[in-house]
Amino acid sequence: MIHDEKDSDQIHIEGLEILARLGVSDEERASAQRLIFNITYWPTHHGAKLDDDIARTVDYAGVCTEAKNFVEARTDRLIETLADALAMHLLEVFEIRRITIELRKFILPEVEFVSVTMTRDRSSARAQIEPRIPQARDQLAETCWP
Repeated sequence: MIHDEKDSDQIHIEGLEILARLGVSDEERASAQRLIFNITYWPTHHGAKLDDDIARTVDYAGVCTEAKNFVEARTDRLIETLADALAMHLLEVFEIRRITIELRKFILPEVEFVSVTMTRDRSSARAQIEPRIPQARDQLAETCWP
């Protein structure tokens, strides 16, 4: 199998903890609960094109901040709905070609966690979204890098 060099360049965020209101019942959504996100994304630009310049990459601190703000503002019933919405949102905000999100929920006492994993590509995203990176980068720089 032949791999495109660009497909091997990915950034992985493991164990991003976010408190959110998520669940089928009103009672379950009444208070925030701990969720864990594992996010892997494939930036549009890679390798030598970055020239060791953070402004040319997708800043993982910015991705974490954006994910946290997005998830905390939502109230969804299904983990699938939240994971899909977050994937689509991050594809829209950042210069990412592909993203995989695993969302872990700690709700059942007899299991460690329940999770959903989904991968979305810019090419299959709704209505061929265009990244809003210039505005997003400026806003995130203020919150991520004082």
